Formats: sequence, structure tokens, C-alpha cells
Amino acid sequence: MKGFPAVKKKRNEILQLAALNPKLAILDETDSGLDIDALKIVSEGVNRLRNPDRSFILVTHIRECSITLRPILCTF
Repeated sequence: MKGFPAVKKKRNEILQLAALNPKLAILDETDSGLDIDALKIVSEGVNRLRNPDRSFILVTHIRECSITLRPILCTF
């Protein structure tokens, strides 16, 4: 996906996540390279995938990302 904007790459990663339907998803710096508007788009996609049968581990350095993704437990 060379040459694509960061938001397009991240949206494709979320699409793959939806297609694979894992029980545990590790999102490592999903916010990397995104502005606040793009972060909201990606966060909405992740939030749509949330359900009682799926767990997420979110690694981020941006507090706004963890707030946007409606965390259950947050450690800073």
C-alpha cells in the first residue's frame, strides 16, 4: 500500500480486522500518522467491531485515541 495516505492504510487494516474476526485484536499505534479527523474515522470503525466476544489491546501514545475508542480500562 505504498503511496496511499495513512488514513486509507488504517481503514484497510480495520477492514481486514473485520474480515478475520479475531477473538483478540492487538492494535499497535493505530493512531500513527493520523490527524484528529482521520483518527475519528478509524476509531468509529474499531468501535463498530466491538462486541462481548472480541477483546482489544490498544497500544497508543495519544490520550485522545484511547478516549475516542471508548476504553474499558485505561492505564497511562
